[in-house]
Amino acid sequence: MDAPQPADGQDPNNTQSSETGPERQNTDVPSAAQSDAVPRVGLNRAELGNAEFLSANGIAQLTVVDSTGSTNADLLQGVTVDPRAWPDLSVLTAEHQTAARGRLDRHWEAPPLSSVSVSIVLRPVNAEGRPLPTHSYSWFSLLAALALREALLETAGIPAEIKWPNDVMVRGRKIAGILAQLGPMGDGSVPPVILGTGLNVTLTAGELPVPTATSVLLENARTVDRTALLKSYLSRFAALYRNFCNADGDPAAGMAGGPSLHKRVESVMTTLGKQVRAQLPGDHEIIGHASRLDEYGSLLVVDSARNEHVVTAGDVVHLRPWTPPGAGSGTGTETGTGAAESGYA
Repeated sequence: MDAPQPADGQDPNNTQSSETGPERQNTDVPSAAQSDAVPRVGLNRAELGNAEFLSANGIAQLTVVDSTGSTNADLLQGVTVDPRAWPDLSVLTAEHQTAARGRLDRHWEAPPLSSVSVSIVLRPVNAEGRPLPTHSYSWFSLLAALALREALLETAGIPAEIKWPNDVMVRGRKIAGILAQLGPMGDGSVPPVILGTGLNVTLTAGELPVPTATSVLLENARTVDRTALLKSYLSRFAALYRNFCNADGDPAAGMAGGPSLHKRVESVMTTLGKQVRAQLPGDHEIIGHASRLDEYGSLLVVDSARNEHVVTAGDVVHLRPWTPPGAGSGTGTETGTGAAESGYA
């Protein structure tokens, strides 16, 4: 899997506001008959800025803005102009994004107050302050997907899975996307990574950009409270991130006495074991069996001639059914999850 990609610039016309928003209101999931009129309220900034919450999770700072073009673009500009103002685990979240950017330069905009749009500055070092090897950066998107999957399950009761390389899925539909971008080298130190996550929360069926997407609301979740979902995600991400850093970025190392990051990701990755079409840069494609992830998080695909290919970047479309080499010639039909959109694609 590719390391985070160099970023493009930020729209100079976007503006930010950090005025205090409303306190959290009742955000219990409405009945199906009410789902088209679900109330949308602002994030609880007092809860998100609580010193105990930030300290417990090692979050350096958390800024909420009313509207911006892209939280990733804002942080990329921030770490370029004033690197010291944005230390490790600095968080920026927006109530509304107007120009979110995903992989392959895809753009996406959701209604205000309907999503969780958040970006995090990563300056990964181990417990002794030694920078992680940059080849380990390719795991950050998968680590974020794992954290969000756990947050959705434990906070909202939604059984999510990971689709390679950077999507979170629920019952075959995309509910969230993740985008990691590499910041500037600056003074020669290890470059930062900006990790953006977009989660569909209260989008109704009529607001979805494509029929293969979904939202927390549409999955009959226990809650559609964006503040609770964001706090849950940040807490789980921070814990996984710190464990990964303290293991020197080794995905095979056990995490907090449990399975390794590599094993935890593979265990919840819906792509593995499926017949897939990997659409690669340069209009190339590979069709075969997605067998496993390598030590860099790349997807290994075995074609009909039993050749193993390492897929480091590109879109992956799930096909069905998987037919072992020699047992048939069909490639199945697409599941329809290749083009779904959510926040960061």
